[in-house]
Amino acid sequence: MFGQEGSRLRLEWGPEGVAALGGSCAVLVIVDVLSFSTAADIVVGRGGSVRPVRWADRERAARPADPAWTLRPSSLVTVPPGTELELPSPNGATLCALAEATGAVVLAGCLRNARAVADAARSLAAGGPIGVVPGGERWGVDILTNTGESGPLRPAVEDLLGAGAVVASLLGYGTASVEAALAAEMFARASVEDVLTGCVSGRELIAAGHAGDVALAAELNASTAVPLLADGVLRAAG
Repeated sequence: MFGQEGSRLRLEWGPEGVAALGGSCAVLVIVDVLSFSTAADIVVGRGGSVRPVRWADRERAARPADPAWTLRPSSLVTVPPGTELELPSPNGATLCALAEATGAVVLAGCLRNARAVADAARSLAAGGPIGVVPGGERWGVDILTNTGESGPLRPAVEDLLGAGAVVASLLGYGTASVEAALAAEMFARASVEDVLTGCVSGRELIAAGHAGDVALAAELNASTAVPLLADGVLRAAG
C-alpha cells in the first residue's frame, strides 16, 4: 500500500518516498522549490546543466568557475549556456541521486516549470505510473552557509505546493492517489505568492536578505525548461 499501487498518479515525501515509489513508477518528479529544483530550472532554461551532488558528498564537489554561482536561484540568472554546475543539497540534489538509482526516469520540478514537467512526465511515462516526490527540508541544516548535518525530515509547505502544481497539470492522466489528489487540491486553493512568502522556509530566506530567490521560485509556469536526469546530470529534456 505504501507504493500507492492502483493509482497512476502518486505522491510521497523524501528519501522514503523515493524508495516507496521508485520501484513501480515509470517517472519520478523531484520537487524542491526552495531551492534546488528552482535553481536547476533556471540553469537548464539558460542552456546549462546541473550535476546533483548528495549532501554527504558536498565536500568533494568541484568548485564552480564563478564562486558567485550557488544554490540560490538569483545567483544563476546570468549563467552562460553550456555551463555545468555541481550543486549539493540535502533535499533535491540528494533525492535526484537516489531516484536515478531506482531506474525510473527522473525530472526536477518546481512551481516555475510545473506544467512543462507534467507534460514531459506524461509523455515519458508511456502510460505507466508517475510519482511526485516533494523533498521537504531537513532540521538542523543551514543551506546558506553549507554547514550542519542532515536532521529528520520536515514536510515543507512550499514543496507540497510545488508537487500539487505538477499533479494538477497531470489530472486526467489517470487515477490519483489520495496523497496526490489532496496536493493538487491544496494548490488549486492557494495563493502561490502568499504561501511562499509566508511559509517558514520563505520567511527564513527573506530574513536573510534573499527575497529575490523567493520571488523567482514563485513565478508559476514562467519556464518551459524540463530538467531530465541522465548519467548523473540534469539537462534539458529532448
